[in-house]
Amino acid sequence: MDWQELFIHDLDWQFALEIIIRTIIMFAFILIFLRISGKKGVKQLSIFEVAIIIGLGSAAGDPMFNKESAVLPALLVFATILGFYRLITWFAMKNEKFERILEGGPTYIIEDGVFNLDTGDETYAKDEFFSEMRQQSIEHLGQVRTAILEPNGNVSFLFYEDEDVKSGLPVMPKLYKQKLKNISNKGSYACSYCGNVEHLSEGPKKCSRCDKNEWVKALHTRRLS
Repeated sequence: MDWQELFIHDLDWQFALEIIIRTIIMFAFILIFLRISGKKGVKQLSIFEVAIIIGLGSAAGDPMFNKESAVLPALLVFATILGFYRLITWFAMKNEKFERILEGGPTYIIEDGVFNLDTGDETYAKDEFFSEMRQQSIEHLGQVRTAILEPNGNVSFLFYEDEDVKSGLPVMPKLYKQKLKNISNKGSYACSYCGNVEHLSEGPKKCSRCDKNEWVKALHTRRLS
């Protein structure tokens, strides 16, 4: 293998310096755009804004290393994207229906300590959601009155008071993995699919709420804040 061909090829060392300058310029303009947009973090970006960032990356990429691509046309693309972004966000502020189409609406994931089966949205992985819960010091679903997936990807949790905490589906990995199809000891078990808690006797059982038949021993601990 020709390592020089692989890493250097026909690179002009004078153009290498130009690549560094081009990259700094384009990267600076990306940062300026993000600062103008008012966003402070990735989780604050909506799907529309992620599409804008992808467009910026495409516009910025070629001028960084391609001799045939000048910087000024890329900056014109930036200005166009910024103008379009401002126009769309202004219109979204004026029209709630358009904003919902553009940004999406909040989704109820948990209601009354169990998973909402009517969301129609399976894109939020359960493992990812459980990770979010553990970061909020949540041990099981019974501690959560409501959980809402916001349009920007954040999850808002509303908790039960300690005296109102219900039995719920564990979110700790070791406990959640102890799934049972055949109950060997009667007690309170949570459906691993929907979180519904039932007092079960021995034998195979189906959930009365979702008709699944995988169970995890339910917890009834209070939340430690």
